[in-house]
Amino acid sequence: MELQINGATYPVESDGDTPLLWVIRDELGLTGTKYGCGIAQCGACSVLVDGEAMRSCVTPVEAVVGRRITTIEGIEDDPVGRRVVAAWLAHQVPQCGYCQSGQVMAATSLLKQMPHPDDAQIAASMTNLCRCGTYNAISAAVHDLAGGGPSAAAEKVRAAAAARNAGAQS
Repeated sequence: MELQINGATYPVESDGDTPLLWVIRDELGLTGTKYGCGIAQCGACSVLVDGEAMRSCVTPVEAVVGRRITTIEGIEDDPVGRRVVAAWLAHQVPQCGYCQSGQVMAATSLLKQMPHPDDAQIAASMTNLCRCGTYNAISAAVHDLAGGGPSAAAEKVRAAAAARNAGAQS
């Protein structure tokens, strides 16, 4: 069987019931997609399948044959994904970073489906777990990308802190 991942076609030798995560990581060597819980709860293994976030740890590889799969390695080839990564950097979202590939996938999927989600839609879509608790930074980045919301206040706080720091260094 063959998989379409990040715009390339890969022959796959694994059995059809093998979880997509293990094919991506072990067979194809794309290790940016992480194993977290193995039961589709944490979201660390999220990839995009035809633009929608999917938990790869419970998705049999045979279910995605003929579909477009995007992993974190290919996310910046997508214009929305590129904006999400830039927002993640601007808001300094990652701490340990383990969950962040899945978080970026969830945000990209949301913003591809709804370019201007409200607070409730963001909360409903951004369900991945983060052991470091970067939820406020994740929320600020997604709100920024959605065109406003709580991150506007966060930006004012950041700007004031930067101004204080610049004054202290003079």
